[in-house]
This record gives sequence, C-alpha cells and structure tokens, in this order.
Amino acid sequence: MTEKKKVIREKSIKIRVTEVELQALKDRCDGAELAPWMRETCLGERTLKRANVPKVDPALLRQLSGLGNNLNQIARVVNTQNYDVVNVIQVLAQLSALERQLGQIMAEYGVST
Repeated sequence: MTEKKKVIREKSIKIRVTEVELQALKDRCDGAELAPWMRETCLGERTLKRANVPKVDPALLRQLSGLGNNLNQIARVVNTQNYDVVNVIQVLAQLSALERQLGQIMAEYGVST
C-alpha cells in the first residue's frame, strides 16, 4: 500500500462577489465547502467525497444536548457516590424522567423506534 502525501496549500486567491453571486456559487456547490468544489470544478481535481452532515433543527439539538448533560450528571453522581437504596431509587427516577423527555422529543419530531 502506498502512502499519499498530504498537500499543503500555501497560496490563496481572493475574489470579490456580490451577495447574489455568492449564493449562486453556494447553490451550485454540492458539498459543504466552496474551496474543494471550486478546485474540482476549475482544475478538474477529484477530491474524496465526504459524507454530508444532515441538517437538524437547532431546537432539537438543544433538547438533546440538555438530555445529554442530564445523563452525564447522573453518571457522575453514580460513579462518585456509594450505592444505597435511596441513591439507586433517585437515579432510576431521574433516568425514567429522561426517558419520558426523550419520548416526547421523538413524538414531536415524528421519530419512531
């Protein structure tokens, strides 16, 4: 197997475009970044295709982030405290609440299990 050398791009080109022209370029660009697309289009340079990151509703990301933070806090408590019946019941109650919240979010966004 041969190793590919990483290309170091040291030179830059600055062009001025109008807002309409910039939007037209972005609309034509099939990837997330203009520079690789422009190199491919103008120079015929083939680049590796990256997986497109799906667009997600920012409100959904905030809700999931909040759930993740709550889960991390629960994990921290579980890992630092002694396990007695009261602690286990409290952790289970918190996990049950998180499960309900996740179910509500999934229902709101039409996600099925």
